Amino acid sequence: MFYVIGLGLCDEKDITVRGLEAVKSCSRVYLEAYTSILMVNKDRLEAFYGKSLILADRDMVELESDDILRDAATENVAFLVVGDPFGATTHTDLLLRARDLQIPTQIIHNASIINAVGCSGLQLYNFGQTVSLVFFTDTWKPDSFYDRIAENAKLGLHTLVLLDIKVKEQSEENLARGRKIYEPPRYMSIPIAVNQLLEIESIRKEGILDGDSTLAIALSRVGSIPSGEDSTDDDDGTQRIVAGTLSDLQVQPESVFGKPLHSLIIAGKRLHELEAIYAGAFAVNKENWNRIAKHTS
Repeated sequence: MFYVIGLGLCDEKDITVRGLEAVKSCSRVYLEAYTSILMVNKDRLEAFYGKSLILADRDMVELESDDILRDAATENVAFLVVGDPFGATTHTDLLLRARDLQIPTQIIHNASIINAVGCSGLQLYNFGQTVSLVFFTDTWKPDSFYDRIAENAKLGLHTLVLLDIKVKEQSEENLARGRKIYEPPRYMSIPIAVNQLLEIESIRKEGILDGDSTLAIALSRVGSIPSGEDSTDDDDGTQRIVAGTLSDLQVQPESVFGKPLHSLIIAGKRLHELEAIYAGAFAVNKENWNRIAKHTS
């Protein structure tokens, strides 16, 4: 059996009972380590699961899938995914390969950012298409996300923006020279994300992402809880929610948003009164939030 098991959002204890039972039954257990990350290290997972984990980077998953699936027709093999198994298309491809090899598969679901965004106070059925925002470079500034946000905005729907992470990435020079030297991990922050959104708005000029009137909600470490009674938001990396206009968020220091991973919600223009009230509790400028929300609800 080939299991694809969702780990949830936070730490080793977020795995479901069914998922943990499956892991313990496996001869090999892979941990996908490039589409997202948990907030604890591999050692803690291994101690809790009672299994050694094989880190599966992008190259392994995309180029060595046959090795991952080896003997899965006669043994139990697990592939662990942060969040839910279907949070990335790569995992669907792996399941299709298993199907082609006539390997039995089982999916064990878990919480993901796609449903956990409800912590913001915005109602899940009012969300439209989810988009990804990658790090811009001097020569590469893809803006296809803007069209998806615009489509959502025309329907009054919210947009979840997933922010880029760079794990085990090579520089252009090292890639060109074939050197297996990797850059330090990078995680897109809320200020960088907002700056990039506004930069594309300044180019496209369609008024979809106006800094002073577009409401947004920044999320960090969704699902994380304090590690102890004496811990504080300043030192333990717990969940944070910060709301405001894009301009409000742009000028906040990075420390306001907490530690990565981060996500950003662009609020739709059909904001329900209850959504506005709930999310408004997280606003950096409540008066400004309430004034703008009144005209969108």
